[in-house]
Amino acid sequence: MRHKPTIRDVAKKAGLSLSTVSLVLNKKGYVSELTKQKVLGIIKELDYHPQPSARGLASNLSGNIGFILTDEHFSQSEPFYTRIFLGSELEARKHNYYILLTTVGKSIKQSDGIPRFLFDNNVDGIIIAGKIGTSWIEYISKKNIPLLLIDYVAPHISSINIDNKAGADLVMQHLLRGGHTRIGFVGGDIKHPSVQERYVQYRNMLLNAGIIPHKQWESIAQANTTMVDGYEATKKIYSHNENRPTAIFAANDAMGIGCMRYLAEKGIKVPKDVAVVGFDNVEAGLHADPPLTTVNVHREEMGGLAVRRMVEMIKDKTVVVTKTVTPVELVLRESCGIGLD
Repeated sequence: MRHKPTIRDVAKKAGLSLSTVSLVLNKKGYVSELTKQKVLGIIKELDYHPQPSARGLASNLSGNIGFILTDEHFSQSEPFYTRIFLGSELEARKHNYYILLTTVGKSIKQSDGIPRFLFDNNVDGIIIAGKIGTSWIEYISKKNIPLLLIDYVAPHISSINIDNKAGADLVMQHLLRGGHTRIGFVGGDIKHPSVQERYVQYRNMLLNAGIIPHKQWESIAQANTTMVDGYEATKKIYSHNENRPTAIFAANDAMGIGCMRYLAEKGIKVPKDVAVVGFDNVEAGLHADPPLTTVNVHREEMGGLAVRRMVEMIKDKTVVVTKTVTPVELVLRESCGIGLD
Protein backbone atom coordinates (compact mmCIF):
# COMPACT_ATOMS: atom_id res chain seq x y z
CA MET A 1 0.00 0.00 0.00
CA ARG A 2 1.33 3.43 -0.97
CA HIS A 3 2.28 5.61 1.99
CA LYS A 4 -0.10 8.55 2.33
CA PRO A 5 2.05 11.69 2.67
CA THR A 6 1.75 13.74 5.84
CA ILE A 7 2.72 17.25 6.84
CA ARG A 8 5.78 15.75 8.48
CA ASP A 9 6.87 14.34 5.11
CA VAL A 10 6.53 17.80 3.56
CA ALA A 11 8.49 19.44 6.39
CA LYS A 12 11.23 16.79 6.25
CA LYS A 13 11.70 17.05 2.48
CA ALA A 14 11.71 20.87 2.68
CA GLY A 15 14.09 20.90 5.64
CA LEU A 16 11.68 23.12 7.53
CA SER A 17 9.74 23.00 10.79
CA LEU A 18 6.15 21.79 11.01
CA SER A 19 5.02 25.27 12.10
CA THR A 20 6.56 26.89 9.00
CA VAL A 21 4.78 24.44 6.69
CA SER A 22 1.54 25.04 8.62
CA LEU A 23 1.92 28.80 8.16
CA VAL A 24 2.11 28.25 4.41
CA LEU A 25 -0.95 25.99 4.47
CA ASN A 26 -2.97 28.52 6.50
CA LYS A 27 -1.68 31.53 4.54
CA LYS A 28 -0.93 33.26 7.83
CA GLY A 29 2.17 34.80 9.34
CA TYR A 30 5.31 35.84 7.47
CA VAL A 31 6.99 33.29 5.25
CA SER A 32 9.39 34.37 2.51
CA GLU A 33 8.18 33.93 -1.05
CA LEU A 34 11.08 31.57 -1.80
CA THR A 35 10.19 29.34 1.16
CA LYS A 36 6.50 29.45 0.29
CA GLN A 37 7.11 28.34 -3.30
CA LYS A 38 9.43 25.58 -2.08
CA VAL A 39 6.76 24.21 0.27
CA LEU A 40 4.00 24.45 -2.37
CA GLY A 41 6.22 22.65 -4.87
CA ILE A 42 6.85 19.78 -2.45
CA ILE A 43 3.15 19.57 -1.59
CA LYS A 44 2.39 19.16 -5.29
CA GLU A 45 5.22 16.68 -5.79
CA LEU A 46 4.11 14.50 -2.89
CA ASP A 47 0.41 14.95 -3.76
CA TYR A 48 -0.18 15.95 -0.16
CA HIS A 49 -3.70 16.92 0.92
CA PRO A 50 -3.70 18.74 4.27
CA GLN A 51 -5.87 17.43 7.08
CA PRO A 52 -7.68 19.83 9.40
CA SER A 53 -5.29 19.02 12.25
CA ALA A 54 -2.31 19.96 10.09
CA ARG A 55 -3.88 23.21 8.95
CA GLY A 56 -4.65 24.06 12.54
CA LEU A 57 -1.11 23.86 13.89
CA ALA A 58 -0.49 27.56 13.31
CA SER A 59 -4.04 28.80 13.80
CA ASN A 60 -5.34 26.64 16.67
CA LEU A 61 -8.36 25.86 14.49
CA SER A 62 -9.90 22.45 13.89
CA GLY A 63 -10.94 23.07 10.28
CA ASN A 64 -14.45 21.87 11.16
CA ILE A 65 -17.82 23.62 11.15
CA GLY A 66 -20.65 21.98 13.07
CA PHE A 67 -24.07 21.80 11.41
CA ILE A 68 -27.06 21.09 13.65
CA LEU A 69 -30.58 20.01 12.69
CA THR A 70 -33.32 18.84 15.03
CA ASP A 71 -34.29 15.18 14.69
CA GLU A 72 -37.68 16.32 13.42
CA HIS A 73 -36.27 18.45 10.61
CA PHE A 74 -33.82 15.76 9.55
CA SER A 75 -36.43 12.99 9.43
CA GLN A 76 -39.20 14.88 7.65
CA SER A 77 -39.87 13.62 4.14
CA GLU A 78 -39.64 17.13 2.69
CA PRO A 79 -35.93 17.80 2.12
CA PHE A 80 -35.98 21.53 2.88
CA TYR A 81 -33.16 21.66 5.42
CA THR A 82 -31.16 18.84 3.87
CA ARG A 83 -30.92 20.94 0.69
CA ILE A 84 -29.57 23.79 2.82
CA PHE A 85 -27.04 21.36 4.29
CA LEU A 86 -25.99 20.27 0.80
CA GLY A 87 -25.32 23.89 -0.14
CA SER A 88 -23.20 24.37 2.98
CA GLU A 89 -21.24 21.18 2.32
CA LEU A 90 -20.38 22.20 -1.26
CA GLU A 91 -19.36 25.69 -0.18
CA ALA A 92 -17.24 24.42 2.74
CA ARG A 93 -15.04 22.45 0.33
CA LYS A 94 -14.05 25.69 -1.38
CA HIS A 95 -12.73 26.98 1.93
CA ASN A 96 -11.01 23.73 2.98
CA TYR A 97 -13.48 23.18 5.78
CA TYR A 98 -15.26 20.01 6.83
CA ILE A 99 -18.94 20.10 7.77
CA LEU A 100 -19.83 17.86 10.71
CA LEU A 101 -23.58 17.13 10.69
CA THR A 102 -25.49 16.07 13.78
CA THR A 103 -29.13 15.93 14.84
CA VAL A 104 -30.49 16.78 18.27
CA GLY A 105 -33.79 16.96 20.15
CA LYS A 106 -35.70 20.23 20.23
CA SER A 107 -34.16 21.07 23.60
CA ILE A 108 -31.14 19.80 25.50
CA LYS A 109 -33.45 17.87 27.84
CA GLN A 110 -35.16 16.18 24.87
CA SER A 111 -31.84 15.22 23.26
CA ASP A 112 -29.89 12.00 23.72
CA GLY A 113 -26.84 14.04 24.66
CA ILE A 114 -24.50 16.86 23.71
CA PRO A 115 -23.08 16.44 20.19
CA ARG A 116 -19.58 14.99 20.33
CA PHE A 117 -18.00 17.87 18.44
CA LEU A 118 -19.38 20.32 21.02
CA PHE A 119 -18.29 18.19 23.96
CA ASP A 120 -14.77 17.86 22.49
CA ASN A 121 -14.57 21.49 21.30
CA ASN A 122 -13.75 20.14 17.85
CA VAL A 123 -15.43 22.81 15.73
CA ASP A 124 -14.54 26.41 14.92
CA GLY A 125 -18.15 27.52 14.52
CA ILE A 126 -21.74 26.24 14.57
CA ILE A 127 -24.53 26.59 12.02
CA ILE A 128 -28.08 25.69 13.12
CA ALA A 129 -30.77 25.27 10.46
CA GLY A 130 -34.44 25.60 11.42
CA LYS A 131 -36.26 26.16 14.68
CA ILE A 132 -34.49 24.91 17.78
CA GLY A 133 -34.99 25.29 21.53
CA THR A 134 -33.47 28.31 23.26
CA SER A 135 -31.59 25.95 25.60
CA TRP A 136 -29.37 24.90 22.68
CA ILE A 137 -28.73 28.49 21.60
CA GLU A 138 -27.86 29.49 25.17
CA TYR A 139 -25.57 26.49 25.65
CA ILE A 140 -23.63 27.11 22.43
CA SER A 141 -23.44 30.87 23.02
CA LYS A 142 -21.70 30.27 26.34
CA LYS A 143 -18.92 28.35 24.55
CA ASN A 144 -17.86 31.60 22.84
CA ILE A 145 -17.59 30.16 19.35
CA PRO A 146 -19.21 31.72 16.27
CA LEU A 147 -22.88 30.78 15.91
CA LEU A 148 -25.15 31.39 12.94
CA LEU A 149 -28.82 30.50 12.40
CA ILE A 150 -30.56 29.62 9.12
CA ASP A 151 -34.33 30.10 8.80
CA TYR A 152 -34.61 31.10 12.45
CA VAL A 153 -33.89 34.15 14.58
CA ALA A 154 -32.68 34.80 18.11
CA PRO A 155 -31.49 37.98 19.83
CA HIS A 156 -27.84 38.89 19.25
CA ILE A 157 -27.22 35.96 16.87
CA SER A 158 -26.35 36.33 13.17
CA SER A 159 -28.80 34.70 10.77
CA ILE A 160 -29.62 33.89 7.15
CA ASN A 161 -33.34 34.08 6.46
CA ILE A 162 -35.93 33.97 3.68
CA ASP A 163 -37.74 37.09 2.49
CA ASN A 164 -41.04 35.69 3.73
CA LYS A 165 -42.82 39.03 3.50
CA ALA A 166 -41.93 39.46 -0.17
CA GLY A 167 -42.92 35.85 -0.88
CA ALA A 168 -46.32 36.26 0.77
CA ASP A 169 -46.79 39.51 -1.16
CA LEU A 170 -46.18 37.68 -4.45
CA VAL A 171 -48.69 34.95 -3.58
CA MET A 172 -51.41 37.33 -2.45
CA GLN A 173 -50.93 39.80 -5.30
CA HIS A 174 -51.26 36.95 -7.78
CA LEU A 175 -54.42 35.56 -6.19
CA LEU A 176 -56.02 38.98 -5.75
CA ARG A 177 -55.27 39.94 -9.36
CA GLY A 178 -56.87 36.66 -10.37
CA GLY A 179 -60.15 37.81 -8.81
CA HIS A 180 -60.00 35.87 -5.53
CA THR A 181 -61.43 37.64 -2.50
CA ARG A 182 -62.12 34.57 -0.32
CA ILE A 183 -58.53 33.44 0.34
CA GLY A 184 -57.77 30.97 3.12
CA PHE A 185 -54.53 30.12 4.92
CA VAL A 186 -53.35 26.75 6.27
CA GLY A 187 -50.38 26.76 8.60
CA GLY A 188 -48.75 25.12 11.56
CA ASP A 189 -46.01 25.78 14.11
CA ILE A 190 -47.17 29.39 13.93
CA LYS A 191 -44.43 30.60 16.31
CA HIS A 192 -41.78 29.69 13.76
CA PRO A 193 -40.60 33.09 12.40
CA SER A 194 -41.01 32.09 8.74
CA VAL A 195 -44.54 30.72 9.15
CA GLN A 196 -45.54 33.68 11.28
CA GLU A 197 -44.22 36.22 8.76
CA ARG A 198 -46.11 34.52 5.92
CA TYR A 199 -49.33 34.45 7.93
CA VAL A 200 -49.07 38.07 9.08
CA GLN A 201 -48.43 39.27 5.54
CA TYR A 202 -51.33 37.19 4.23
CA ARG A 203 -53.65 39.08 6.57
CA ASN A 204 -52.02 42.45 5.81
CA MET A 205 -52.50 41.97 2.08
CA LEU A 206 -56.18 41.15 2.57
CA LEU A 207 -56.69 44.23 4.71
CA ASN A 208 -54.80 46.42 2.23
CA ALA A 209 -57.19 45.16 -0.45
CA GLY A 210 -60.17 46.13 1.71
CA ILE A 211 -61.01 42.50 2.58
CA ILE A 212 -61.71 41.54 6.19
CA PRO A 213 -59.87 38.26 6.97
CA HIS A 214 -62.39 35.52 7.68
CA LYS A 215 -61.46 33.23 10.59
CA GLN A 216 -63.27 30.32 8.97
CA TRP A 217 -60.83 30.57 6.05
CA GLU A 218 -57.83 30.09 8.36
CA SER A 219 -56.47 27.01 10.09
CA ILE A 220 -53.17 27.68 11.87
CA ALA A 221 -53.38 25.51 14.98
CA GLN A 222 -51.40 22.53 13.66
CA ALA A 223 -48.28 21.64 15.66
CA ASN A 224 -46.13 21.07 12.56
CA THR A 225 -46.08 21.83 8.84
CA THR A 226 -46.15 18.35 7.31
CA MET A 227 -48.49 16.94 4.62
CA VAL A 228 -50.63 15.40 7.36
CA ASP A 229 -50.90 18.80 9.05
CA GLY A 230 -51.93 20.38 5.73
CA TYR A 231 -54.58 17.70 5.26
CA GLU A 232 -56.01 18.21 8.76
CA ALA A 233 -55.88 22.02 8.54
CA THR A 234 -57.83 21.96 5.27
CA LYS A 235 -60.33 19.54 6.77
CA LYS A 236 -61.05 22.09 9.53
CA ILE A 237 -61.66 24.87 7.00
CA TYR A 238 -64.01 22.71 4.95
CA SER A 239 -65.95 21.61 8.02
CA HIS A 240 -67.81 24.90 7.54
CA ASN A 241 -70.51 24.37 4.95
CA GLU A 242 -70.92 27.99 3.92
CA ASN A 243 -68.67 30.73 2.58
CA ARG A 244 -65.73 28.49 1.76
CA PRO A 245 -62.56 29.98 0.28
CA THR A 246 -61.89 30.01 -3.47
CA ALA A 247 -58.12 30.00 -2.90
CA ILE A 248 -55.81 28.66 -0.19
CA PHE A 249 -52.33 29.90 0.67
CA ALA A 250 -50.39 27.11 2.41
CA ALA A 251 -47.54 27.96 4.78
CA ASN A 252 -45.25 25.57 2.89
CA ASP A 253 -45.39 23.05 0.06
CA ALA A 254 -45.83 20.04 2.34
CA MET A 255 -49.01 21.57 3.76
CA GLY A 256 -50.09 22.59 0.26
CA ILE A 257 -49.79 19.00 -0.97
CA GLY A 258 -51.68 17.75 2.10
CA CYS A 259 -54.34 20.35 1.37
CA MET A 260 -54.76 19.11 -2.21
CA ARG A 261 -55.00 15.49 -1.02
CA TYR A 262 -57.93 16.38 1.21
CA LEU A 263 -59.63 18.34 -1.58
CA ALA A 264 -59.16 15.44 -4.02
CA GLU A 265 -60.74 13.01 -1.55
CA LYS A 266 -63.78 15.28 -1.27
CA GLY A 267 -64.13 15.72 -5.02
CA ILE A 268 -63.19 19.41 -4.85
CA LYS A 269 -61.25 20.18 -8.01
CA VAL A 270 -57.98 22.18 -8.03
CA PRO A 271 -57.84 24.77 -9.52
CA LYS A 272 -61.40 24.81 -10.94
CA ASP A 273 -63.11 24.96 -7.52
CA VAL A 274 -60.23 26.27 -5.40
CA ALA A 275 -56.72 27.53 -6.19
CA VAL A 276 -53.84 26.31 -3.99
CA VAL A 277 -50.42 27.93 -3.54
CA GLY A 278 -47.51 26.71 -1.39
CA PHE A 279 -44.12 28.06 -0.35
CA ASP A 280 -40.53 26.66 -0.59
CA ASN A 281 -40.51 24.99 -4.04
CA VAL A 282 -39.63 21.48 -2.90
CA GLU A 283 -39.45 18.79 -5.58
CA ALA A 284 -42.59 16.99 -4.39
CA GLY A 285 -44.68 20.01 -5.37
CA LEU A 286 -43.61 19.69 -8.99
CA HIS A 287 -44.92 16.10 -9.05
CA ALA A 288 -48.19 16.83 -7.23
CA ASP A 289 -51.49 16.51 -9.12
CA PRO A 290 -51.87 19.20 -10.27
CA PRO A 291 -48.33 20.61 -9.95
CA LEU A 292 -48.19 23.12 -7.08
CA THR A 293 -47.74 26.85 -7.60
CA THR A 294 -45.21 27.97 -5.02
CA VAL A 295 -42.55 30.45 -3.93
CA ASN A 296 -39.00 29.48 -4.79
CA VAL A 297 -36.52 29.56 -1.91
CA HIS A 298 -32.82 29.33 -2.78
CA ARG A 299 -31.99 26.65 -0.22
CA GLU A 300 -28.56 25.59 -1.48
CA GLU A 301 -27.54 29.23 -1.82
CA MET A 302 -28.65 29.87 1.77
CA GLY A 303 -26.37 27.07 2.94
CA GLY A 304 -23.48 28.39 0.88
CA LEU A 305 -24.02 31.93 2.13
CA ALA A 306 -24.08 30.67 5.72
CA VAL A 307 -20.71 28.98 5.30
CA ARG A 308 -19.15 32.06 3.69
CA ARG A 309 -20.40 34.18 6.55
CA MET A 310 -19.19 31.62 9.10
CA VAL A 311 -15.70 31.53 7.58
CA GLU A 312 -15.58 35.33 7.84
CA MET A 313 -16.67 35.17 11.48
CA ILE A 314 -13.99 32.59 12.28
CA LYS A 315 -11.25 34.41 10.39
CA ASP A 316 -12.00 37.92 11.62
CA LYS A 317 -13.11 36.87 15.11
CA THR A 318 -15.98 39.27 14.57
CA VAL A 319 -18.77 39.83 17.07
CA VAL A 320 -20.83 41.95 14.69
CA VAL A 321 -24.34 40.51 14.35
CA THR A 322 -25.66 40.41 10.78
CA LYS A 323 -29.15 39.58 9.52
CA THR A 324 -29.23 38.53 5.86
CA VAL A 325 -32.47 38.06 3.90
CA THR A 326 -32.41 36.01 0.69
CA PRO A 327 -34.70 36.78 -2.27
CA VAL A 328 -37.60 34.63 -3.52
CA GLU A 329 -39.65 34.25 -6.72
CA LEU A 330 -43.15 33.08 -7.55
CA VAL A 331 -43.26 29.82 -9.54
CA LEU A 332 -46.52 29.47 -11.48
CA ARG A 333 -47.93 25.99 -12.02
CA GLU A 334 -51.36 24.48 -12.62
CA SER A 335 -52.66 24.47 -9.03
CA CYS A 336 -53.58 28.17 -9.06
CA GLY A 337 -55.06 28.23 -12.57
CA ILE A 338 -54.04 31.86 -13.10
CA GLY A 339 -51.59 33.37 -15.57
CA LEU A 340 -50.59 30.14 -17.34
CA ASP A 341 -52.12 30.94 -20.73
